[in-house]
Amino acid sequence: MESRYNAAEIEQKWQQQWQESGIDKTPEHKDKPKFYALSMFPYPSGNLHMGHVRNYVITDVIARFKRMQGYRVLHPMGWDAFGLPAENAAIDRGIPPAKWTYKNIEQMRDQLKQLGLSIDWEREVATCSPDYYKWTQWLFLQFLDGGLAYQKEAAVNWDPIDQTVLANEQVDSEGKSWRSGAVVERKLLKQWFFKITDYAEKLLQDLDRLDGWPERVKTMQANWIGKSVGAYLEFPIVGREDKIAVFTTRPDTVYGVTYLVLAPEHPLTPEVTTAEQKSGVAEFMEKIKGQSEMERTAEDKPKQGVLTGGKAINPFNGEEVPILIADYVLYEYGTGAVMGVPAHDTRDFKFATEKGLPIKTVIVPEEQNADTQLKQAYVEPGTIVNSGEFDGINSVEAKTKIIEYAEQQGYGKARVQYRLRDWLISRQRYWGCPIPVIHCDDCGTVPVPDTDLPVELPESVELSGRGGSPLAQLEDWINVDCPCCGKAAKRETDTMDTFIDSSWYYLRYSDANNTDIPFTQDKVNDWMPVDQYVGGIEHAILHLLYSRFFTKVLRDRGLLNFDEPFKRLLTQGMVQGLTYKNPQTNKYIPSADVDRNNPLDPETKDRLDVFYEKMSKSKYNGVAPEDVIGQYGVDTARMFAMFKAPPEKDLEWDDADVEGQYRFLNRVWTLVTSFDPAAVKEITEDLNKDEKSLRRAIHTAIKEITEDLTGDYQFNTAVSELMKLSNALKDAKCETSPVYQEGIETLVLLLAPFAPHIAEELWSSLGHSESVHQQQWREVDESALVVEEITLVVQIMGKTRGTIQVPAGSDKVALEKFATESDIAQKYIEGKEVKKVIVVPNKLVNFVVAK
Repeated sequence: MESRYNAAEIEQKWQQQWQESGIDKTPEHKDKPKFYALSMFPYPSGNLHMGHVRNYVITDVIARFKRMQGYRVLHPMGWDAFGLPAENAAIDRGIPPAKWTYKNIEQMRDQLKQLGLSIDWEREVATCSPDYYKWTQWLFLQFLDGGLAYQKEAAVNWDPIDQTVLANEQVDSEGKSWRSGAVVERKLLKQWFFKITDYAEKLLQDLDRLDGWPERVKTMQANWIGKSVGAYLEFPIVGREDKIAVFTTRPDTVYGVTYLVLAPEHPLTPEVTTAEQKSGVAEFMEKIKGQSEMERTAEDKPKQGVLTGGKAINPFNGEEVPILIADYVLYEYGTGAVMGVPAHDTRDFKFATEKGLPIKTVIVPEEQNADTQLKQAYVEPGTIVNSGEFDGINSVEAKTKIIEYAEQQGYGKARVQYRLRDWLISRQRYWGCPIPVIHCDDCGTVPVPDTDLPVELPESVELSGRGGSPLAQLEDWINVDCPCCGKAAKRETDTMDTFIDSSWYYLRYSDANNTDIPFTQDKVNDWMPVDQYVGGIEHAILHLLYSRFFTKVLRDRGLLNFDEPFKRLLTQGMVQGLTYKNPQTNKYIPSADVDRNNPLDPETKDRLDVFYEKMSKSKYNGVAPEDVIGQYGVDTARMFAMFKAPPEKDLEWDDADVEGQYRFLNRVWTLVTSFDPAAVKEITEDLNKDEKSLRRAIHTAIKEITEDLTGDYQFNTAVSELMKLSNALKDAKCETSPVYQEGIETLVLLLAPFAPHIAEELWSSLGHSESVHQQQWREVDESALVVEEITLVVQIMGKTRGTIQVPAGSDKVALEKFATESDIAQKYIEGKEVKKVIVVPNKLVNFVVAK
């Protein structure tokens, strides 16, 4: 046994033993309650960063704790391995995406194993493996069979020089292509969609069932779904049979419509454009075609639009109103058209004022003149005016009445609409899961038979980042026989959005090595739902929403018996590093080049701004996990990640705090290795005062740490409790008592989830042959928490003169008696007149004496 804590040697020893013993393997028997602990799986970039460390250590602490509590635990790991970065790396480096990805996976797997994570590596999955994406394709066909997958034309980012579709991240802030520099255009292309809108209401309603989710995340999802209750109304077009449909949440303002606006891409735009306005409309559409959706809808951006020359009829009052097109209306949203009511909508008021369009008031505050000139839009409830038979009605009540009138007259109907749009899953890329359909001129879109899955990605493909989908260039791969009629047909060349892969991976872990089906119902229903999911807040909307959608669809297909995937969700904060920035040049300065006591730019000598920001290579504020592990060991890195901040808050990296955790582990090492079990004496009588005090500290630690690791996780306060117990043992005066031995062993057991390597070594040093991680978590002995005596302060004239021990629970009379009879009080009050005695129960007794 070494007298000094050698982190590297100890960690290497136990990692090897755990691997050989299979201690982390998931138990298949069902004689214990289950617990599924899961971290969001990473993209295999090849480099582990401190954000990874924090995320996976949080989940590992939970998993280890639940095992010790007697649960059978599923704690797996995998790789979100498809996606654009690998394809870009292939283009830039001339390396096949598969080779680049699997190399990164191997590197990151080794890094993760260094962290001492209790992961069942036998269940490892990689979404780019044919063994995995075979079942992604099989699930796609389930959606297709259920009428939830379809094709339609949709706008994409189009590079006119490279003649290729660009992902949003390949378009810079100026709307230009990352590669060619061309202004990106919006182009309609046939794309695949999932009908997530069919589940919009259920996805919204079931948020109320997610008691273990942060309210912030549930609110974000509710806003993304964006339920609106209103009316669907139709406005006839002058001189045509067509009608323009709009959805509005303000049917009470319909008599105030003074214009309609179409999305430039709306199919009726060319139909309503007159010859006189044709060139102006064409010029406007050319002007905005390179703008992104975000640019067109930005709140702080002026709204642009032009008249088409066409007119529509407001069916409610028969008035003709002009039809415009404008950049802020998108064809993909709602009906692709909106009604302009400038008197009662802030955006419409500003637009109408700039364009010189009419403004008609139809709602006024109580007792206000209907002819009052508006200086801004009135958007509050009020009294209906200038609206025919509805005049004088409160605007809230008028909403229902006007919808009823519209239904009676055939002008429209009540409707619930959602901001949520169907999920566009097509990607014109190579490194993704191929969509398993075949296009036949006679049979249409035909699913690939299950027996022919997976449709594998061909290896010999040229990746240039130019032209259409790389798969579209492979004639041998594309040209196949139709599975239905046998005639010549073609494969689908689009691949799936990588969000598809991550929308069901948590299900595969339950039966990861099944080669016949994606998972058996018995296993998936046993392990699911995930009991604790841990990941970044950046995935609060899309990944979580898509996973919920997948689960509900698969339930309805009879593949599952649950309809929510994640019981509890913890969104951990980011790891931030100390950052130095020159405010004059806006350049970041490496911390190694800066004197922390006098932060100046080493070149310009400008004083630097100093702040904490998310770790990033570009900001020179990152800390490499391997550097921390090399200097202090894995357990210190784990302890710091847990101690520095509550898990949902950002963690500010501080070398001094890392050093502090290293010193604490060394104190624990010295404390435990100095203990001699052979010197412990058998208790022959009741516990003495020191033993009772220590036992109270032991069971207080058990109680507090158990609570901190249950429900709303407070790892930082749990580590603080470990420090308190360590201090209590250090100060104890009963080193040969069985109570002291109980305290030493309890400290090691409670430490085990946080610092598994040193805990394992210390447990072994205490003479135990089984792993500390296979021990039962300690139960609280409530009787040990009972306080038999308290410390009572004795004061004379408000000045503390000493303390005495008195029975706990003593009333005021008894406390006064104990204090009065004490040697401390007698020294000051004997022979003097006590004018008053002030008793504060369980705290102090103060004697006021005559001078």
